[in-house]
Amino acid sequence: MLKGIYPPLTTPFVRDVVAYNKLIENLQKYNKKDLSGYVVLGSNGESVFLTKEEKLQLISTVREHSADKTLIAGTGLESIKETIDLTNDAAKNGADYALIITPSFYKAAMNHKAFLNYYTAVADSISIPLIIYNAAKFTNINIQIESIVKLAEHPNIIGIKNSTENIAEINATVYNTPNDFNVLVGTGSVLLYGLISGAVGGILALANIAPNECIMIFNLFNEGKLNDAKEIQSRMLAVNKAITATYGVAGLKASMGLLGYYGGQPRKPLQPLTSSSMKKLKPILLKAKLLN
Repeated sequence: MLKGIYPPLTTPFVRDVVAYNKLIENLQKYNKKDLSGYVVLGSNGESVFLTKEEKLQLISTVREHSADKTLIAGTGLESIKETIDLTNDAAKNGADYALIITPSFYKAAMNHKAFLNYYTAVADSISIPLIIYNAAKFTNINIQIESIVKLAEHPNIIGIKNSTENIAEINATVYNTPNDFNVLVGTGSVLLYGLISGAVGGILALANIAPNECIMIFNLFNEGKLNDAKEIQSRMLAVNKAITATYGVAGLKASMGLLGYYGGQPRKPLQPLTSSSMKKLKPILLKAKLLN
């Protein structure tokens, strides 16, 4: 069973080329934390800008330097065939689970039946377990509870990462799926409240820059120390907003650089954080006690 905190790793670039040595440096620091594992090729990893060869090399690099932690790879593509091919290649390179985002190009056609067909066809043909990835922020599609409940019956579909801030939606997913179906919070702003609703952990951009705080929220919840967990959760709200909704990947990478990790610049066409935005970001990290 999946549980705990999983950072969706950023992909480091130097002059727009993947810098695997910088990734290894970051992993050496993350490995000292009590993280449950890593996600590679997520939205924060700029997966949509990577070639297949880069994706597979990133997976194998993380596998080699991940200290035997669980490795989840984002392998979802629009095409069923390409998703199956990439996922099985990811498994050969060391991925333990596949994180499959909802297809979204033909939005009007992505209904209950389409999702059942897509995820069932993929799950039937891949060699590792499948985690549904619901990220309406990027896809403008929100997979419905009835679809999740039906897909949860499949033996190779073992969970969902839901990036919603809607706790009622997370609660309904937990309530209506089997106990062994893993519901993971997908944004740091609601980690504690997702855990209270029955989520088993989180895949959180926030964990790239505040792994200790995310782990503390998880551990304090399990120890029943909800007031202590709530204090940290509240302190992280502005940070999470800054590195997701406000400044995105550029803000996350800039924050990593300020906090001792290699962030670097995002890959084009994404633009690096402006100097004026950086001036606004620093006080947020200071107030959250992440930056001295």
